[in-house]
Amino acid sequence: MPAAAPDAAPRRPWLVLAICCMSILIVSLDNTILNVALPTIQRDLHTSVSGLQWTVDGYTLVLASLLMLAGSTADRVGRRRVFQVGLALFSAASLLCGLAPGLGWLVAARMLQAVGGSMLNPVAMSIISNTFTDPRQRARAIGVWGGVVGLSMAAGPLMGGALVESAGWRSIFWINVPIGVAALFLTRRFIPESRAPRARRVDPAGQALVIVLLVALTYAIIESPEHGWTSPLVLGAAAAALCALLGLLWYEPRRTDPLIDLRFFRSVPFAGATVNAIAAFAALGGFLFVSSLYLQNVRRLDPLDAGLYMLPMAAMALLLAPLSGRVVAARGPRLPLLLAGTALCASAVLQALTYSAHLPTGVLVVAYLLFGTGFGLVNAPITNTAVTGMPRAQAGVAAAVASTSRQVGQSLGVAVIGALVAGAAYGSPAALADASRTAWWIIAGCGAAVAVIGTLASGRWAQATAQRTAERIASEEAPGADGTSGADGTSGAAGTKKAVNT
Repeated sequence: MPAAAPDAAPRRPWLVLAICCMSILIVSLDNTILNVALPTIQRDLHTSVSGLQWTVDGYTLVLASLLMLAGSTADRVGRRRVFQVGLALFSAASLLCGLAPGLGWLVAARMLQAVGGSMLNPVAMSIISNTFTDPRQRARAIGVWGGVVGLSMAAGPLMGGALVESAGWRSIFWINVPIGVAALFLTRRFIPESRAPRARRVDPAGQALVIVLLVALTYAIIESPEHGWTSPLVLGAAAAALCALLGLLWYEPRRTDPLIDLRFFRSVPFAGATVNAIAAFAALGGFLFVSSLYLQNVRRLDPLDAGLYMLPMAAMALLLAPLSGRVVAARGPRLPLLLAGTALCASAVLQALTYSAHLPTGVLVVAYLLFGTGFGLVNAPITNTAVTGMPRAQAGVAAAVASTSRQVGQSLGVAVIGALVAGAAYGSPAALADASRTAWWIIAGCGAAVAVIGTLASGRWAQATAQRTAERIASEEAPGADGTSGADGTSGAAGTKKAVNT
């Protein structure tokens, strides 16, 4: 089947959005369901807290490492094709996760699952960005996309608790299979093929440096409680991460088609969205990890009751995500980001000041409501800022950078928070609650960062940098030096102008 032109709009755009949302549903469900099941997996597989961290971070690290490669590959070889491969691989790997006989097998299957997951969310966002070309419609579509994240957060803890109690922790992975197969069929039937007009070349050196950076940094954080920060193993991992970062900063600007296009970061709104994504999802990763351990290991709740306790947080995320998309469409990203950061910070400060083995349920519910409010508001402005203002031909790469930032943030949140509570995990409930207070202060700092950066990166000066960046990228992609066609397939100044306007 011939590929559709990049600007071709499907006849059923909202059906395309619904199909794309199925991909984020299974990925987000996988995260929330897994966190509820962590204490059960710990007991069944006889693993340590660091083992639990690798169960989460083995997935998020591979995902973060491959998202940008998947986004640029989809722009080159076809978005629908890559999306289908991702759905098939994610579904098959989910089945293998449920069959894993031990922790090592589970982590390996999770990493394979992440390879498929890397082809879903950024590619789906690229499909959405090229389907909804009107900025207001795109903002509303992204709001719906964020609502699906809230839906998965609402359904995940309850579904996970019910599945763990009735069918065991393995069933939390099997639930992905029928959803993935249905999405695969619908994608083939209703989503047209599309690709960027100019193919980007593969960047194997940049890809290797990203993998070394993320894996080495996370390994140093997770293993530091056991080996100590001064151990040769941890220091070597930290040094490898620093060298990889310096290598990326030196090497990537010298490539014609870099894996990470550092030109994007000349846009203050885009750079702010990237930092906010890391901060917000670090807060989410830390929140889910420490809350699951607290509810089940300190308050001695079963998985289903722990899921019910998290329901206020998930319900607020579900309700406010679409509203956030409408506010972004009408008034821009500043107000949602300011409110989101304030709510995240307030939730964490409340728990840092009151956390104990006997914390009143009312206080916990208020804290969870605040956190859900913040997380429900934060997704739409981050995603919309990341993809808006860039030439549409670069949508896959821009969306992949935003998605990578989310996964990096969640990995760091789990790694840092897990390292803080690792020593107290096998002590008394009071010891675990005490260790968690420091974690909540870190999460509060993440929320404050979202509020401050969101405010600074959404002003007139910041918007001017976004316009200049888009113009510069469009002019560099347009014919002139290399004689290639413009970002939209036209040539000369007209092609440049149209790319900027989109």
